[in-house]
Amino acid sequence: MNDTTWDPDQAEKPERPGRPGRRWVRMTVLVVGLGAAMLGANAVAAGVQNAALSLVVGPALAAGMIALYVWAGRHLERRTVTEFPRESARRHMLLGTLGGLALATLSIGIIALFGGYRITGWGSLAGALALVGTMCAVAVSEEVFFRGVVFRLLRGRWGATVALLASAAIFGLLHLVNPGGSLWGAVAVAVEAGLILGAAYLLTGSLWLAIGLHLGWNVAIGGIFGTVVSGSAARDALLTGATSGPEWLTGGAFGPEGSVVSIVVCLAATGVLLWVAHRRGRVLGRMR
Repeated sequence: MNDTTWDPDQAEKPERPGRPGRRWVRMTVLVVGLGAAMLGANAVAAGVQNAALSLVVGPALAAGMIALYVWAGRHLERRTVTEFPRESARRHMLLGTLGGLALATLSIGIIALFGGYRITGWGSLAGALALVGTMCAVAVSEEVFFRGVVFRLLRGRWGATVALLASAAIFGLLHLVNPGGSLWGAVAVAVEAGLILGAAYLLTGSLWLAIGLHLGWNVAIGGIFGTVVSGSAARDALLTGATSGPEWLTGGAFGPEGSVVSIVVCLAATGVLLWVAHRRGRVLGRMR
């Protein structure tokens, strides 16, 4: 995950500052515009149920979101966008996706060990593939907005510690609007997902690792194990599964992401990422 090309000063500050009043207008357009684009991309992707179509629409929406982010960085922030380096894209995406799959599998496995999850049969490969397409759009759009915009701008103003905590909190609050959403579910997502995804971005300066983690986790939870994803009803998956037991173990209506098990597993992984980031000089301080 070593990324020697990231210059945080370049990534998080404009090349030409311009007049302060105009900069605030541009930043408002940036946040509102990309936030609306994220919500739109997620809604469109979620509405596609056909597997073949989803595998086309999802990646297309993801590519469009990246292109919009790069355009906004150049024309609104007037900076060189470094968050999508080509040289590390394949490596970080692979590591992130495998990491997300592994963390989700570990969480489900521990829940199953305590009797909270069981496999009831085989599901649908087509359904699993449809979810992969959907999650391509979701992972990219949410990482572009929450890490590429929210985390990065907050870090430039108040430092990485504030950015990490605040962006995680806002990310969790977004999940209140999900079917089955709850305050506990929002807190769980903020702690287990918001922090680890922010740590992944802090470590690499690239959004690829965070996107991979986000994608791998969601695909495993919803597309492989057939459980509820962030309160949204389970769709056809590779396996059919059933949860039972106390909500602290299973996550209840919110799904495994509301489980204490998932929180502990992801917090441990977050600690590792932050430790590596610290070792590599990605300090949790304010930008110079």
